[in-house]
Amino acid sequence: MNDADCAPSPTAVDPSVPPSTEATADPAGVPFAALDPRLLREQRTSLKWTRFAPDVLPLFVAEMDFAIAPEIQRAMIERVQASDLGYVDGAGSLAPAFTAFALDRWGWHVPDEHVHLATDVATAVVEALRVGRPAGGRLAISTPTYPGFFEMLEEVPFEVVEVPLTRDAGAGTGAPGRATSGSAVLAPPVRLDLAAIEHAFASDPGIDAFILCNPHNPHGLVHTQADLAELARLAAAYDVFVVSDEIHAPLTFPGARFTPFAPLAAEAGALSVSTLSASKGWNLAGAKCAVLVAADASANELLRRLPPETVTRVSILGLHANAAAFTAGREWLDRAIAQVQANVALLTDLVSRRLPGVRLVAPEAGYLVWLDLRGAGLGSDPYSRILHDARVALNDGAAFGAGGAGYARINVACAPQTIHAAVDRIASILPPFDGGASPETRSPNLDLEESR
Repeated sequence: MNDADCAPSPTAVDPSVPPSTEATADPAGVPFAALDPRLLREQRTSLKWTRFAPDVLPLFVAEMDFAIAPEIQRAMIERVQASDLGYVDGAGSLAPAFTAFALDRWGWHVPDEHVHLATDVATAVVEALRVGRPAGGRLAISTPTYPGFFEMLEEVPFEVVEVPLTRDAGAGTGAPGRATSGSAVLAPPVRLDLAAIEHAFASDPGIDAFILCNPHNPHGLVHTQADLAELARLAAAYDVFVVSDEIHAPLTFPGARFTPFAPLAAEAGALSVSTLSASKGWNLAGAKCAVLVAADASANELLRRLPPETVTRVSILGLHANAAAFTAGREWLDRAIAQVQANVALLTDLVSRRLPGVRLVAPEAGYLVWLDLRGAGLGSDPYSRILHDARVALNDGAAFGAGGAGYARINVACAPQTIHAAVDRIASILPPFDGGASPETRSPNLDLEESR
């Protein structure tokens, strides 16, 4: 007996359901009806479509349903037609493509020679730690956070110290780009707990390295420049090597301001490298190419020690796909961000009307939304209830570290009809709600110190 045998047949995505957006097609112009999960499952072979049974609606892993930008398709096809499928020997055209994008979008001046390659951001993090802190030690990370960090850190000799995020007491004051919790369906915004981070840095035996998730996954949190500057100051003061994962930065929403960590680290005298890729912003995870960027000359000398295999393991198709994304794919990216924002608004509205007791963190970047399910009446393991009974695959919040239990992450880079279908399925398994109590009274206070 498998999961499908013990659950009722769920509702399918209904193409007749009108999306709550003016758009009728994805950023590449593909009609939303063509993004029906039933059709995509027949066409695609990535783990998003193979991990679960056919009746499960997959809204977990960070892959978009949107079609790849035509400009990127052409770049990859041209390389295949040229039989250019050999080994990579350096950043090549990707270095100026990335540095121009970083300057135009974020005002970040990056010398081309400070751009190094890795197979993907996960590999970049591991290889950076190997050369930056070869003896290992203690590594701090703010949680809840991307579960892959815990998996990749098994490859290096570090003791992981989790420092939970804290509630943002300054939210709701009208700061540009900062999400607020004015609606009952919105969970309180969060931020880095700089006091707790300093306490960890200053402790005995201290901290050797820190992984910064910027923007922070799963909350879609765009850290303020002030918070990042203080983190840089602390890292310099306590000699902590900072690796900044900035893979979601290209997906920052209008109104929010992404701040690269590297310039702040360089100014503070902190040793730091950043890693980015077009893989999230343009849906290229399987193309296998990322950049490692040195914050300053000292960090660049560090990255020069990377083993040669770090470069040769990069996909040449991925390199050209990334270069095309950063140069010719900007309009597609802007359309993708607009659609994601529309989908977040749709999800927020549907949650407020259909899912009493559920709250969400309003993201400022990315297409992943953090759901607080602790007040939904689904027990201590809402992820499993939703998977087995509603047939919707989310990411289990318990895997995101301290403070993640009772939460789940949902991917909204899909057709609006798919979001409707997911909410319909989840609503069908919620217990009866007492009309005398408002949804916000059913939801507990956000407790980020909760153990996983």
